[in-house]
Amino acid sequence: MKDTNKSFFPYLLLLIHPVFMSTNLIVARGGVEFVPPISLAFWRWLFVFLILIFFNFLVLKRDFSKFNFKKEYFKLFVLGATGCGICGAFPFIAGQTTTVINMGIIYTSSPIFIILISCLFFGEKFNSIKILGLLLCLVGVSIIITKGNLELLLNFKFNPGDIWILGAAIGWAIYSIYLYNWKTNLTDFSRFTLISFFGAISLFPFYLFEEINIASTIFNTNFFKWTLFASISPGIIAFSLYTITQRYLGATVTGFTLYLYTIYGSFFGIIFFDETLEYFHYIGALSVFIGIYLVKKKTK
Repeated sequence: MKDTNKSFFPYLLLLIHPVFMSTNLIVARGGVEFVPPISLAFWRWLFVFLILIFFNFLVLKRDFSKFNFKKEYFKLFVLGATGCGICGAFPFIAGQTTTVINMGIIYTSSPIFIILISCLFFGEKFNSIKILGLLLCLVGVSIIITKGNLELLLNFKFNPGDIWILGAAIGWAIYSIYLYNWKTNLTDFSRFTLISFFGAISLFPFYLFEEINIASTIFNTNFFKWTLFASISPGIIAFSLYTITQRYLGATVTGFTLYLYTIYGSFFGIIFFDETLEYFHYIGALSVFIGIYLVKKKTK
């Protein structure tokens, strides 16, 4: 007899994982009030590395025996710079001038950039249906960025935070593509440990520039509260649950957590930051979701 508990478990994770993933939007809006954004991103990923190396040291030491560091360090640096650097700092910078709802919806454009980059650099086929889907997603994101105001589009007077989060979506697309295409002998957690290390390294010079020229970090209770929260909830827990879910359901199905990420992010914005859903959010989100459906739609 089929074990219904085991068959139900991965789908339960599919619902739970984006709860932790979307808490990154809470940090992006709330944490930057107490910690400068690049500082928050740098210390967040340094803490992730320190926590992971503490629990994962023996496994990482074992994996190093079959790991060509000289061959793969550049790849790890690129993954760290995109996944932890760009996707770590850009949302926190965005959170200073845009809403959680905007960030959540705009971030759903990332799968479109994954398809587009895969087409341009990895030979993925791109038919007319996918092109239509891509255009609908870009229209949806543009509607949200411009708040449905065509004048903003014509005069390029966008909210800078929306542009930063769009950059993060592109960064996540690059990270996802190369994470998949660059194979390694490392286990998932050993690789993630090293990616977090290189992510912190990639952020370090920008952290110093911010610290000297823009805003200094105050190492108080708020600093540790927000940085540790960012390290554990949308960092280690979200990654762990994603890995387990992907093992059961595969990458394609697990990728749909990004859409739940948008929904949960909107709830967080309404509950914690008194944000409201406007008409352009509904129109933009609908356009993005239809576009993604067309891009992912299998054709004969």
